[in-house]
Amino acid sequence: MVTKQSNTVVPPEIDESWWTALLTDEDKYEQAGSREQNPGEESMGHGKENMRRGGKSSEIDWMKVQEIFSRDQVITLEITGFNRGGLLVTGSGVHGFVPVSHLLEINCLTEENEKETILSSYVGRTVAFKVIECDPERGRVVFSERAALAESGKRNLLFDEMYTGKHVCGIVTNITEFGVFVDLGGVEGLIHVSEISWGRVSHPSEIVKVGETVQAYVLQVDQDRSRIALSMKRLLPNPWENAEERYYPGQVVSAVITSIVPFGAFARLEEGLDGLIHSSEIAGEASKTDAINGLYEGQIVQVRILNVNAARQRLALSLNLA
Repeated sequence: MVTKQSNTVVPPEIDESWWTALLTDEDKYEQAGSREQNPGEESMGHGKENMRRGGKSSEIDWMKVQEIFSRDQVITLEITGFNRGGLLVTGSGVHGFVPVSHLLEINCLTEENEKETILSSYVGRTVAFKVIECDPERGRVVFSERAALAESGKRNLLFDEMYTGKHVCGIVTNITEFGVFVDLGGVEGLIHVSEISWGRVSHPSEIVKVGETVQAYVLQVDQDRSRIALSMKRLLPNPWENAEERYYPGQVVSAVITSIVPFGAFARLEEGLDGLIHSSEIAGEASKTDAINGLYEGQIVQVRILNVNAARQRLALSLNLA
């Protein structure tokens, strides 16, 4: 039996964009669906046959859907269409949407030009899914193909053992621009990109790979919506807490160039501490563009610290040591 220690854990503040990011694909579908139901507006999709939801199939039996969701049951549905965000699925008294991020055949390695081909190949098939969101007020039912890999009832058992502050271990199942999905044994959690590292992360795929086992800290649990917010960086000391004690304006230190951007370059002083070298702070007689192009990722350079703002986690650096 797991003892929940939520009374001793102070829930950390998390990036509010976590929930927004998670709903990105579903929101695309809602916008597309609303246009499909208004003939006077331009529709988004791949033909009426791929977006049709007519007759009795358009009526959702909310009691049935809620029961399937509460019991964590696996249900087989027909794929009737698709759009850029995912699949439209239909059954007796049930229909809804499956976001791209919850499909087995599409992951971070899938090229953009391949996604439409894969999505279209689903149409006409019957596939096993689980309901991961049931929202009658918004008229939305969201399904997951990956969640259906776990036996019925597994989700409820796992949620009973989840609490803020718990350390968990899981397998990376998918990577998107906004974060990393992790299978915790029948329920997926999401590590938002802002919770991967204390340092700057250009894309989550730079840090983790699909199939990799990772450890994470549980930030937030929402059993009603089947969502678990996770963090990798909270398992590590926050280097910004005493950054202003260790670094100060005028100090010259070694740094590693981590990425080149049009307005300069980012350099890492230590794990979790990344600073910006603005193009105006790159020494040399060459133009700013040429000066930036002279840098490369992995290059070790000497930088002068211009400013340290631990509260905002910002470091201003200069390559001009004069």
